[in-house]
Amino acid sequence: MPSAPKGDSADRVGRVTIVDVARRAGVSKSTVSLVLSGSELVAEATKLRVNEAMGALGYVYHRGAASLRAASSDLVGMIMGDLNNPFFAELTAGIEDALFQRGFTPILANTSEDIVRQAQVLRAMREHNVAGIIISPARGTDTWALAQQWPSHIPAVITMRRMIGSSLPYIGPDNQKGERDAVEHLLKLGHRRIAFIGGDDSMTTQRERVAGWRDALNGWGLAADESLIFEVPPTRDGGRVAIERALDGPQPPTAFACYNDIVAMGATRALALRGIVVGRDVAVVGFDDIADAEHNAPPLTTVSAHTREMGMRCAEGLLGLIRREDPASLSFAGDASLIVRESCGARFQGRGVS
Repeated sequence: MPSAPKGDSADRVGRVTIVDVARRAGVSKSTVSLVLSGSELVAEATKLRVNEAMGALGYVYHRGAASLRAASSDLVGMIMGDLNNPFFAELTAGIEDALFQRGFTPILANTSEDIVRQAQVLRAMREHNVAGIIISPARGTDTWALAQQWPSHIPAVITMRRMIGSSLPYIGPDNQKGERDAVEHLLKLGHRRIAFIGGDDSMTTQRERVAGWRDALNGWGLAADESLIFEVPPTRDGGRVAIERALDGPQPPTAFACYNDIVAMGATRALALRGIVVGRDVAVVGFDDIADAEHNAPPLTTVSAHTREMGMRCAEGLLGLIRREDPASLSFAGDASLIVRESCGARFQGRGVS
């Protein structure tokens, strides 16, 4: 076996490279690469020399890093459903930071909840030869249609809006548990007529959060009153509309569990305009813990989705796919933590609204 030339970089302190292995084995760098990839084009005797050289030098093949280097592009697509919602803007910033730190350049697209526009964006991402995408699907996205629009060989991760029946990794908060914790908190404060406002049944995130609302009520031996679910757009105006509808009933709720913080902010504003003091006369709880939640009037009790961690997890999940890791191992449901502020009312006096 050829010996390593004097002054071989493998003899110096530092990381052993395939150049060092090639010199030691007396072969080309490309031959070492073929051996590492398991190619059948290399003779058995040559493979043996290369493997012996790797053993002698202590060379370790980092397959994951090699896969990342082999990615067709350093561009990654980020496709968000609604960047008018501050939550998605904050999530996008977290994903972008994580990708940039790992050597990838993000390309951002906003579908504005339009499935036709989403299809166009997906096509544009393919044309830009991205290494993969992280997508929060537009409302109404069909699992089969998405599978047809995005080739299975290009890595993709779904975030925040689960696609039932999709084999793609999903990364998001534990919506059901987070909502259950929020409603249990309201129950402990003495509330029994607790409404859920925002979103609609076509949204998997809404269904998961409504399931948490039901779980909490049922766990306290209370029947979940389906008439207290108010389906409205997940916007500030939707929160206003839901409050108007809820207060028109014969027995208005004493507490409102909201689909997200934006709905909760619309709700608190609508209640204030009616002279109802949030945190004293009624309780309001949001979901997401966007940056503005703490500065709402009053500061909003909410469920934190740990947005920055979600962004990092999305990036790691996509890079895992690029490294050809098992997609099933890359899904992640993060813990959603209740953040108690003034809008829920620390001491509920049992008063309803009129």
